Amino acid sequence: MARKRPITLEDLWALERLGTPSLSPDGAQAVASLASYSMADNKGSSSLWLLSTLGGAPRRLTRGGDKDGSPQWSPRGDLIAFTARREQEGRKDDEAQLYVIAPDGGEAVRAAEVATGVEAFRWLPGGRALVFVSWVWPGLKGQRAQAKKFKAFKERKETGYVTSEAQYRHWDRNLPEGRVAHLHLLELGRDGAPGKVRDLFEDSPYELTRSDPGLSHFDVSPDGRRVVFAFDPAAEKRPDGRFALAEMDLKTGNVQVIVQDADWDLTGPRYNPDGHRIAFSASHQAVKHTMPSQLAVWEREENAWDVVSAEWDHDVHTPLHWEDDGQALLFLAEQKGRTHLWRFDLPDRRAEIVVTGGTLSGFDKAAGTLVTVGDSALHPARIHAHVAGQPARRLESFNDALMSQLSLGTVQEVWFKGASAQGGPQAEGDDVQMWLVFPPGFDPKKKYPVLHSIHGGPHTGPGDLWHYRWNQQLFAAQGYIVANVNYHGSSGFGYAFLDSITHRWGELELQDVEAATDWLLKRPWVDGRRMFASGGSYGGFMVAWMNGHVPPGRYQAYVCHAGCYDWTAMFADDAWSWHAKELGAWYWDDPARVMTQSPSAFAGNMATPTLVVHGALDYRVPDAQGLAYYNTLKARGVDARLLWFPDENHWILKPRNSRLWHEEFFAWLKRHDPGARRRRKAR
Repeated sequence: MARKRPITLEDLWALERLGTPSLSPDGAQAVASLASYSMADNKGSSSLWLLSTLGGAPRRLTRGGDKDGSPQWSPRGDLIAFTARREQEGRKDDEAQLYVIAPDGGEAVRAAEVATGVEAFRWLPGGRALVFVSWVWPGLKGQRAQAKKFKAFKERKETGYVTSEAQYRHWDRNLPEGRVAHLHLLELGRDGAPGKVRDLFEDSPYELTRSDPGLSHFDVSPDGRRVVFAFDPAAEKRPDGRFALAEMDLKTGNVQVIVQDADWDLTGPRYNPDGHRIAFSASHQAVKHTMPSQLAVWEREENAWDVVSAEWDHDVHTPLHWEDDGQALLFLAEQKGRTHLWRFDLPDRRAEIVVTGGTLSGFDKAAGTLVTVGDSALHPARIHAHVAGQPARRLESFNDALMSQLSLGTVQEVWFKGASAQGGPQAEGDDVQMWLVFPPGFDPKKKYPVLHSIHGGPHTGPGDLWHYRWNQQLFAAQGYIVANVNYHGSSGFGYAFLDSITHRWGELELQDVEAATDWLLKRPWVDGRRMFASGGSYGGFMVAWMNGHVPPGRYQAYVCHAGCYDWTAMFADDAWSWHAKELGAWYWDDPARVMTQSPSAFAGNMATPTLVVHGALDYRVPDAQGLAYYNTLKARGVDARLLWFPDENHWILKPRNSRLWHEEFFAWLKRHDPGARRRRKAR
């Protein structure tokens, strides 16, 4: 047997990445996208694969596109639709288009000519029409006018972006200038001819969300006669808009608002099997912006809705999926560092776990067969089929050969007493979760350095998952014990825990991280002279916060990736409308309150060496945040290093840039690691 070895960055990028599967109507096959990356070419590509739920080897379905994705099986089972940019009939797609292919193979056919591109889509029950999303100029009528405008806009020489909108950028891109997201109806053509397209929202005030409109924002009724969708009724669209639900008759175009409450944000509508009920997620934003998304159901006969999961202290993730009997729904939800698939029974309003994570990221169900895709801290995503009364069946083995060569670190979940959300001198600390990943071949008789990997959010709750940008196994393979603390504010531990940090960012989180460090320092296998902390986004905020609050010397070095540094200057981000809700005030109304939550206010205390990383295309945390932090450290004479990417966003997505990121990351830690220096001298 070949000797196993620690994982490397090249291994991480060699792993193939599975998307969410779609099941055939009979449940016998699933189709999923599979992405692979080339370090040499510095890019990725994806294709579609068929996976039998009954057994047998996966079969590749598509080859002609660079990024074939989002596949969905037609209701008849005779076609699979997907989005892609391809070259066909001598023309290369400017924007992603909708393609269809028979499951037994053959050539994929471009289903329509949509100049403004195709994003999310759903089949109509008859299997000969689809509803899809496209960003269009709302004042123009017809596809020809849209195509003419798109061509002129693409060929223009000006580069300026002009807007009067409150919401004009999202994460890493400017929203299409002057365009909004509309639903369209596509009737498939015969014999591969492009189909007829109709803008369902033409001449109406309706549009979908401007924040990644997708499958969670609309649904098609079981009889194919209606579409339900989420829309923002406010005249001015803002990132924190509260959405309502409306239903359109596809034949007449008539629209009826069915659920609207100014206090609630509603999304994720799904018809039940007979079309008489619509399930959706509802967040009571009038109470607080951190309120969870709860499961709600609208009854057609009563024209009334109810929050059915109000007593269940979990955040419901969309998409929702009705069981065939219409008495229960399936969805994903987090719980204590893991994401499970749940079934919520409507008659008794009870939730139970159907499939346990790890971290499940997608699922589908048809004809009694359930498929899930999920990963864990010990393996990348895998797809399983689940049939009642039978053990789960693995449907693929794409990464098994590579993973079998790797020696991974042991993963341990521990709990300790952290901060007390209630406060007070006599208050006992709350229970806080920490995930530890140990180096391969860990020997408890030896001492190891510790690397805190502080998660972003702040309202996320990572734990038992496989991450491609902050991979704990890859960090541990460098010889570190990696600690991931689910500090106060993290999701998956109940609403009170999540909301506890609101209006006092940094306070409880720091107490939790420091309590975790104290816990680790008591372990005989931890070298207290070799402690490090790193984090991205809100985790980057945390290490900058620590630099201003933790005495120098406790940590040898920090790594701050895309970190929030100054909350006043952060008003340039794409989420500005949440600032007062999160911090307790607008910066012009109470500048002192805002600044007391800004790392920049404590720059005079900063002395710990820091690697600062940022991308110029980051609109969630604009790169001026990282540059200001770096410049401050240099001005103060603190050892600092800057890694800035002109072509990356909030994440580092290109393989070669990822390699550079990791090289700088590991080199920075080693440079400030007294153990590494001792080893170099010993040589």
